[in-house]
Amino acid sequence: MSENLHLEIVTPFGKTFSEEVLSCVVPGVRGQFQILTNHAPVISNITVGAIKIRTNSKESVYIATSGGFCEVRNNEIKVIVESAEKSDEIDVSRALKSKERAEERLKTKSENIDDIRAKLALSRAINRIHVTDYTS
Repeated sequence: MSENLHLEIVTPFGKTFSEEVLSCVVPGVRGQFQILTNHAPVISNITVGAIKIRTNSKESVYIATSGGFCEVRNNEIKVIVESAEKSDEIDVSRALKSKERAEERLKTKSENIDDIRAKLALSRAINRIHVTDYTS
């Protein structure tokens, strides 16, 4: 079997990441799972969280992601998500403002506020802020 593991992360806006890697840790809905060379085939839902990538040059790359799914087959990892941002590309001040807006929406008890959407927005904002800690 091949010793190379190819990772591709795709959003509705295009490819965010596509290269050979040593390993990848993905935020599955039942917890994180690591993918190494010659991993068994799997398809899994993923949730808001951080994807940790170990590149062939042994650097760690972190990507904030939202819901989607991951498929592993024949040393290829395909991650298809709603959004994906590399930790060094996240605008922290914008993420903090998003967090504040979501918290305010959740404090407001109104029929016009969709609690589920507000909780998801808060979760995404907190995740984006948390992922930037890996590059600080």
